[in-house]
Amino acid sequence: MRRHINLRQIEAFKAVIDTGTVSRGAEVLHISQPAMSKLIAHLEADTGLRLFDRVKKRLVPTEHALRLHDEVERIFAGVRQVESAVDALHRETLSRIAVGVLPALSGAFIQRVASNFVEKHGDVFCAVHAMSSHWVAERVAARKLDVGLVNGQSSVPHVRLEPLMELPLVCILPPEHPLAARSCITPDDLDQSAFVAFEPDNSVGDMVSSTFRNHGIAPRIVVSATAALSVCEFVAAGFGVSLVHPLMISGFEARLAVKPFEPSVMYKFQLCRSSEGRNAKIAEAFAAEIRATAGSVSDAILNRR
Repeated sequence: MRRHINLRQIEAFKAVIDTGTVSRGAEVLHISQPAMSKLIAHLEADTGLRLFDRVKKRLVPTEHALRLHDEVERIFAGVRQVESAVDALHRETLSRIAVGVLPALSGAFIQRVASNFVEKHGDVFCAVHAMSSHWVAERVAARKLDVGLVNGQSSVPHVRLEPLMELPLVCILPPEHPLAARSCITPDDLDQSAFVAFEPDNSVGDMVSSTFRNHGIAPRIVVSATAALSVCEFVAAGFGVSLVHPLMISGFEARLAVKPFEPSVMYKFQLCRSSEGRNAKIAEAFAAEIRATAGSVSDAILNRR
């Protein structure tokens, strides 16, 4: 009755045929020559096949051995394919980062962050997805995104939130606007002025509307938009003025006048990550790039006022 053969016997058999001698095969497997000879002898005993002829102290494979070797090669080729697949999965996991960003920062700002990140981590593929803050946070919680940028009102469970760049809103104006000569803009300056507003369900828009009500003023809203990029475009085109977070201006620096607005209206974004996120090291590297870019961009915008 034949016994079951084991993987070590198969490895020894393959090494002897591939290298041509028992001694070289033993070197490949990092075992002694007697141990190698014993594995081959046990394989022949367990299979009931004569796999090698002993010719002048050398093992010469028989016809059975050559046919068995063909089968073994197919098995090891399959193992190599599995190893390649495992390597590919590791590369995909370790070399890819998925980032979610709310529309307000989905233009020049996130482009600068990604460019700086890729320059430092050229072997990492970066995928950026623009969507509402709620969906960014939901997908971070579901581990479909590694890092997210959301507004300050996000409260999705199972994500870690880090306040990012809490700064006062600034007034943006067309460069030729009469108020552009002022060193600071106040609520009274905007009463009945042409104003580009955010839609009511926008968090910045809600804060601005509340500020205007508290000061008893009513700007003349000429157009509204859901996205900060659109608001900046309308202001740059001369439709009116608006109030935005400094990071929202990224990419528009040359087309807008930027002035402080007082009293201050503070607004923050939030960096979100899963409490059990994948790609932790890469995600932290990208988060660090977000912080660094946010600091440099906001400093550049605020210092040019």
